[in-house]
Amino acid sequence: MPKLTVPVPLSPVETVTDVLHGLSIADPYRWLENQRSSATRGWIAAQTHYARNYLDAIPARQEIRTRVREFLEVETYDSILSVGERYFFRKRMPHDEQPCIYMRQGPHGKDELLLDPASRGTGPYTSVKPLRVSPNARFLVYEIKQGGERAGTFEILDVETHEVVPDRLPYGHLRSFWFASDSNSFFYAHQSVGDNGSSLAARHHVLGSTDPDRVLLEVTESKAARMYLASDGNQLGVLLYRFVPTRTTEFHFSQYPLSRNPFSPLVTGLDCSLGPVLWKNRILALTDQGAPNLRIVEIPSSPATPDDWKVVIPETDARIRYWTICGDSILVLYVLGTRTLVQIFDEGGQHVGEVPFPDRPTIRWIPAVPGASEAFFEAESFNAPPVIYRYRPGLRAPESWTEVKLRDGFESFVSREFSYASIDGTSIAITLVGRPDVLASGTHPAIMTSYGGFAAPMTPQFSVFVTCLLEWGCLFALPHIRGGSEFGASWHEAARARRRQLAFDDFLAAAEWLISTGRTAPSRLAIFGGSHSGLLAGVAFTQRPELFKAAMCIAPLLDMLRYHLFDQAYLWKDELGTAEDPADFSALLRYSPYHNVRHGTDYPALLLVAGDADSNCNALHARKMAARVQAANASENPVLLDYSVHRGHSAVLPLSMRIDALTDRLNFVCDQLGLSVGRTTAK
Repeated sequence: MPKLTVPVPLSPVETVTDVLHGLSIADPYRWLENQRSSATRGWIAAQTHYARNYLDAIPARQEIRTRVREFLEVETYDSILSVGERYFFRKRMPHDEQPCIYMRQGPHGKDELLLDPASRGTGPYTSVKPLRVSPNARFLVYEIKQGGERAGTFEILDVETHEVVPDRLPYGHLRSFWFASDSNSFFYAHQSVGDNGSSLAARHHVLGSTDPDRVLLEVTESKAARMYLASDGNQLGVLLYRFVPTRTTEFHFSQYPLSRNPFSPLVTGLDCSLGPVLWKNRILALTDQGAPNLRIVEIPSSPATPDDWKVVIPETDARIRYWTICGDSILVLYVLGTRTLVQIFDEGGQHVGEVPFPDRPTIRWIPAVPGASEAFFEAESFNAPPVIYRYRPGLRAPESWTEVKLRDGFESFVSREFSYASIDGTSIAITLVGRPDVLASGTHPAIMTSYGGFAAPMTPQFSVFVTCLLEWGCLFALPHIRGGSEFGASWHEAARARRRQLAFDDFLAAAEWLISTGRTAPSRLAIFGGSHSGLLAGVAFTQRPELFKAAMCIAPLLDMLRYHLFDQAYLWKDELGTAEDPADFSALLRYSPYHNVRHGTDYPALLLVAGDADSNCNALHARKMAARVQAANASENPVLLDYSVHRGHSAVLPLSMRIDALTDRLNFVCDQLGLSVGRTTAK
């Protein structure tokens, strides 16, 4: 373990005290919320110097970086769109910094380069992504981003001439986009960044026209709303979620020509999720209205109550994760514990079979136009990187469309499922992964993560970070804690909002189980997580620091009393609660990592990862937490902030930066756990 040769950066205390529901809450580092101030920028520079002093001195750094490059410098594919015999997708060649957009004529045709982000001359942080293809397969709308930001600009390529047409949408968030059936115009819902938030509208634009776009449906208070469109060429639907004062759902509907058919409000004032699809003059929708595990219903084209909705595919014990319409079939992807499966239904909702994927337990649907003649899925496992499969109704099995070919092979690991008792006696499933010798017996270094929120299931996925650690003798633990949806909607509800501590209890109980069963020890156990999972790791190491040797929080939420005041985070109030509600406030204060840092505590080694471009989990959380833990920590374990101007919540950073970032994270964990880096294989 390298010794830090520079002192911990100074973080001046400038306490701001808020009185919330009668309690005084001190915030010593409120000044670090100002991302652009000269004081914050100077502090970030000092933190970066401090972190690099540790990370660059780790002896195994170059060997780790070499192994990371072997995994990441490979050909990859994603974001497939198809219309007729034309396929549009992103492909990154092994040494490209960013993927390019290609077109293929026919499923087995030659890949033709359409767009290379490097040709824009704006640097390696520029990325492009295909979003929608016109019905005649001539026009491709794509997004352009800089770094990890969520917003982008949007252009349209004429595939025949290879020229970008003058029509484009400005910097912002494109919520929905649909070409009209004649391919000469399009419908969209777009929110510009930095507008006054006074209105949100569904608009119609004619290609080549310089006239103002026609407003089809407009609402006020766009900051507290989200709008999405659905279309099938003959109908247009507008889905609207309002979040203030409470969440309500609306769905407005019109048939072409829109000039003679005004929108009718088919759904108003409901508190439910709704995912409408317009198909064959029908309105089908995935909803949790009356069905916590979700069901697919048909909504009449005239105003009606949910009692009048026709159930097409009823709710089951397994939660629906995705669905699509392929040809005349409805494909529904279910989560069943730690596995996913795709069931086939006819257009009336009659079950007719299952899509037989290879033994890769995690399947994800790649969005496509409803009713397309084929569907694309990604499938992966702990041992296998994502493979894209193409499925057509009537095929005996999906066929592999692309596959990640690692330049250098890796070991096959073993996974086993166990269960343990949480603090309240609830049985929690946990998956352990490792080399056969590691799973067989003995105490080993271990790495653990989970999620525990937003009904996100934790099914097997391929991770270069985890795979490298497994190769070097680490045990990987994935507890399926409450707050996810592996075991249905009730599993999510059990740890939602004010009950969220149960998810944290489940995670901490998993650590105790690993230690009590002799599989690892506190001096050999590390945890990590990103986004909401970063909150989970933050809560775990502040509530039970003695259980862990190291923790890594990537793009986390950590100040839970103020999270909702920044960017669009207030939209998560139903999931997390906010400090504005007295009961929510009490629950949040009890676990908010930033507010539960205790001076004089021996904290585990901590690596916080964040960046300026994050508009989901604002980097202020990591900045303030770094300052507070550094000031409070009584141990000699390093507390580091890995910070980048370009890093955000989107995974679109250039290859070289991804290699460096992953090298740093592996460096940190390997050094703290004492892992011997090398290509060792158990006999």
